Amino acid sequence: MTEKEIKTDRARTGALVLNTFIDAMNWSDVITTLLSWGASRQPRAVCLCNVHSAVTALDNTDLADALKASDMVLPDGEPIAWVLRYKGFKRQTRIAGPDLMLKLCEALQYSSAGVFLFGSSEEILRHLQQNLEKQFPGLVIKGALSPSYGDWTQEQESHYIDSINRSGAEIIFVGLGCPRQELWIAKHSRDIPGVLLGVGAAFDFHAGAIQRAPEFMRR
Repeated sequence: MTEKEIKTDRARTGALVLNTFIDAMNWSDVITTLLSWGASRQPRAVCLCNVHSAVTALDNTDLADALKASDMVLPDGEPIAWVLRYKGFKRQTRIAGPDLMLKLCEALQYSSAGVFLFGSSEEILRHLQQNLEKQFPGLVIKGALSPSYGDWTQEQESHYIDSINRSGAEIIFVGLGCPRQELWIAKHSRDIPGVLLGVGAAFDFHAGAIQRAPEFMRR
């Protein structure tokens, strides 16, 4: 197996970046794949990897294992996309979590499938839900849950999973921050019939709590 290939239950193309395999995909293929997985209620783990994540995974074996076990790992960060382009994927662009979240919501507003918002505070979730419903009138938000701070008991974990499952959401946005969201997704991805997608600080951005840097700075 070359560094541009990885064996899973689907064909994947990409390359290693600091020992983390990153999928080389365009926006259209990412959205199409995620919508397909969600429509068929497939339990899937999807993570986004930036430089911080890739560097942290060098020393954090739990994070490295979580990324390795994911069904899709996307280049969230220009330097990661640069490396993919250097390794032969000339058209690779950055797939940023906040942008991916909005593109998925835009696509989902024309279907009966819905999303679940898991993470952050109740206040952030309230503003986030209001903003998403205003921007995407047809979007179905099937639930939102702000977990408690600190370590969770098994009873709390079970409650969170049951709440998500009862909602019937096809896409579950997970905003717990790195590496907690990646570890949680890896631990529970097969317990939830839907796509678990870690989006980092996207909740704060889209709730209006934090302003994103201008596009030219992100580039």
